[in-house]
Amino acid sequence: MSDNNRQPWSREEFEQRLRAKGSLYHIHHPYHVAMHKGECTPEQIRGWVANRFYYQIMIPVKDANILANCRDREERRLWVQRILDHDGYGGAQGGIEAWLCLGEAVGIDRDTMMSQELVLPGVRFAVDAYVNFARRANWEQAACSSLTEMFAPEIHQSRLDTWPSNYPWINQDGLKYFRGRLSEARRDVQHGLQVTLDHFVTRAQQEQALDILQFKLDILWTMLDAMTMAYYLDRAPYHTVEADGMGNPIRYHKGVY
Repeated sequence: MSDNNRQPWSREEFEQRLRAKGSLYHIHHPYHVAMHKGECTPEQIRGWVANRFYYQIMIPVKDANILANCRDREERRLWVQRILDHDGYGGAQGGIEAWLCLGEAVGIDRDTMMSQELVLPGVRFAVDAYVNFARRANWEQAACSSLTEMFAPEIHQSRLDTWPSNYPWINQDGLKYFRGRLSEARRDVQHGLQVTLDHFVTRAQQEQALDILQFKLDILWTMLDAMTMAYYLDRAPYHTVEADGMGNPIRYHKGVY
């Protein structure tokens, strides 16, 4: 490849290439497509909510790792808001509490959600891989991985638009998480995108940024693959095993709700 072809993309083209990754966002996964169309059963909705909760509670852990690797005070002052948004502060309950309310709205009691007993191993593995990446990478690389938030407002708005009519059995008070994230995600994108465009300036670095964003897209898609196996194909982990070696039932069987 000639040196000319290895020149950095312009800031505008680089951003365009980052945004083009939205074609692989998990809004296009068959699980989400079915959810949007109102085709999911109550069990499939509950399975998604219970498993996605693990992602929610690990977001502030991920962001704490990013802060630990960031030596820039001003950047930390901006990034810390993400932790507060999820954990809550002052009079604000935060996103984790809002997701617990969503769990109750779809019929999962708070203790069951908090126990994480319904979290599928594949989901846990994917989320933990994301947190470990944030811990090991430099903070700019980890910040780049957050850019899936560029595509998040669309997915939150789609739930607000379709769930009330498609799933009238869900208590509408439980949808406040999606309403809150509409503005929070847009704010977070501005910061994350600025960091990425400023830091990844050579062609090799820009290509690395695209790979990092793809890694995060893979995480989100893989989570839904695991849920598809469990709640669509009835092939949850250990679905052929009735009990563990001590006679305890396997919690991943269909119908645990």
